[in-house]
Amino acid sequence: MPATTAPAALLALHDRETRLGARPDGPGVVVERVGRVVRRTGPAHSWNGVLWSGFTSAAEADDAIAAQIAHYTGRGLSFEWKLYAHDEPADLGERLAAAGFTAEPDETLMAAEIDALALTGTVPDGIRVVPVTDATGVDQVAEVHERAFGDDASRLRRQLLDALATTPDTIVAVLALAGDAPVGAARMELTPGTSFAGLWGGGTVPEWRGRGVYRALIAHRARVAAARGYRILHVDASPRSHPILRRLGFTPLTVTTPYVYGPSL
Repeated sequence: MPATTAPAALLALHDRETRLGARPDGPGVVVERVGRVVRRTGPAHSWNGVLWSGFTSAAEADDAIAAQIAHYTGRGLSFEWKLYAHDEPADLGERLAAAGFTAEPDETLMAAEIDALALTGTVPDGIRVVPVTDATGVDQVAEVHERAFGDDASRLRRQLLDALATTPDTIVAVLALAGDAPVGAARMELTPGTSFAGLWGGGTVPEWRGRGVYRALIAHRARVAAARGYRILHVDASPRSHPILRRLGFTPLTVTTPYVYGPSL
């Protein structure tokens, strides 16, 4: 695929491969298409939710919303409906809110072909980037997550431990260390048979922000993804990371909004 792929084509490919074509990616996980919905169901500590929907009418959307609430709550699970701005009907977000979902902050879906990125191998002075391969490393990732984002990382800890134990080829987790102290962390999810590697959870502790740690973690993961045959990176970018990603060569494709039913995921 040439590095000049148009944003609309990248978005269509993303929809086809990562949403419509989603695959099970962990122990106890089921991905299924039910009517015009693709959903992921797994253990309570994993991500549960709707990955794709393609409704042809408002009535069809309302029926499907009710069906997904019944599916997940019947299993005692909170879940997320991952809504993209181009999903139909145009008022799907309002319909989700009316059904009891809570909208979390918008993020920008951004993507880039790896060979078109403006990346360097430079790592900030005093920092080394190391892979996470065991429980000690997972604990350090969780520590960075809690300090960087201010929320509980117990679910993340269990998800990473599960992935490293059962599907290690689908996850890359890395740490940025200053001496022996973890100051940055990130992960990447890999789905065999697709073009996309997903960047998730990139965070830096407050005292190390603005020194290039985040960019170094992106570059590291990009090299790993390319070495494993992936061509495109995608990321749900927060307002803080959006300008950094733009400078590196990522293109905004659309806006995505998590709608959560039950306690926040």
